[in-house]
Amino acid sequence: MKEISLKIAAFNKDRLTELLPLKYEAMAENLFRFYRGTNHIFYEDLAKSNCMPVSPLVWICGDLHLENFGSYKSENRLVYFDLNDFDDALLAPASWELARMVTSIFIAFESMEIERVKAMNMAELFLKSYARTLSAGRPDYLEPKTARGIVREFLKAVSKRKQKDILARRTVQRKNKLEILLDDPRHLELERDLKEDLMHHINHWLKYDGNSPYNYKVTDAVFRLAGTGSIGVKRYALLLKSLNAEGEKYMLIDMKQSTGSALAPFVGIPQPAWMTEADRIVTIQQRMQNRPPALLSTTIFRNECFVVQEMQPTKDSIDFKLVKRKYRDLYQVIDDMGMLTASAQLRSRGRQGAAIADELIDFGNNREWQKDILQYASSYARQVKKYYVQFLTDYNKHAFSAQHSNGLDGKKIA
Repeated sequence: MKEISLKIAAFNKDRLTELLPLKYEAMAENLFRFYRGTNHIFYEDLAKSNCMPVSPLVWICGDLHLENFGSYKSENRLVYFDLNDFDDALLAPASWELARMVTSIFIAFESMEIERVKAMNMAELFLKSYARTLSAGRPDYLEPKTARGIVREFLKAVSKRKQKDILARRTVQRKNKLEILLDDPRHLELERDLKEDLMHHINHWLKYDGNSPYNYKVTDAVFRLAGTGSIGVKRYALLLKSLNAEGEKYMLIDMKQSTGSALAPFVGIPQPAWMTEADRIVTIQQRMQNRPPALLSTTIFRNECFVVQEMQPTKDSIDFKLVKRKYRDLYQVIDDMGMLTASAQLRSRGRQGAAIADELIDFGNNREWQKDILQYASSYARQVKKYYVQFLTDYNKHAFSAQHSNGLDGKKIA
């Protein structure tokens, strides 16, 4: 196996073995999915490069790319468009988040066969929007009334979606009982003991945790597959039924295992002493987002920590394939993403080692660092392509299946 493949196998050695073939299959699909699944390699290389300009310390989501912006419903039931993945979040130089995001623009555009000159234009736009927002010193946010262009239309459509629409796609009625749909390729059946333990645990959470929905009980549970980088961690979808007398009401919640940040071995900056990795994720997410998703909370199940939240539809992120020929829409989306990235850092300023507002404003006003980020991201995108070719060579030779099982083969998740 090539060195890059050995690093990938080592990073994933503690994931659920039976699911790793699915992760590697996803990573082999295209260059961008490979990039999404190798965040640890990106930051290992970035730490070694010493190419980043001096930048203030900020709270970062840790895996910022084009598909880690999306919509969700908050507790106030309004829909927001924002950064939405904080599994790798921690305190780091602002330039690290920017380099990850700008590299994703070059890689995603190449995957969609968009001219490199347009990728450069959009990368420059993202950094200018980010810097402009920092310079203003005031965080902003996007919801249907404040969004523009395609994001506005996207949020308006999402806000009209009802919980029953999500349930209709994810559940099925069997013998007068609503169940989570196992025919969905994202859902896998659980072994009986695990399912019973999980449902008992969540029923206890519903009864005693202040962040849980009032007066519900669990009626069904499955294993859930979602994302690329997170395939192989434990993740469950649970169906809740209201105990209120007036009619039947259901909701779905997502429960995802929390592991250490992929950046942690490389960032070299002291971090707070979090109680659990789930507490790290939720605390930083609450700091950076304008409003957090509904039911965002943590729990400990079988001595492992998890983040719990109301399930969001999988497709609630911008499909760039649909807008790649619409330059004005593309421009507005990238401009919004730059604003949202800066706003998240401004919103979490001054917390536990993060730079204060004046430092962030000064960084926004000093535009010299932008060319360094662009140069690094443009160059590193080419390196990712070389890694991808090396990975594909080993993948097509079945090197990864030799390291792991051949998948589920009809088995349940235990």
